[in-house]
Amino acid sequence: MSVSINYTPDTAMEWSLDAEQTLKEVPFFIRPVVRKSIEKMAASDGKTMVDSELYARAKAARGR
Repeated sequence: MSVSINYTPDTAMEWSLDAEQTLKEVPFFIRPVVRKSIEKMAASDGKTMVDSELYARAKAARGR
């Protein structure tokens, strides 16, 4: 069974404190793009929260 979630920027996505802290290490001018990309990945995985594990997977997927 597959669940399809349509991501929109208005979708409220929670962030764990450690994931939010890690995001703050990203330069401020690119941070919104990174946040949107990670939230889109989380939504496509059916998640409602970005945690450090998801953040790490997203970072690895980008080759960083």
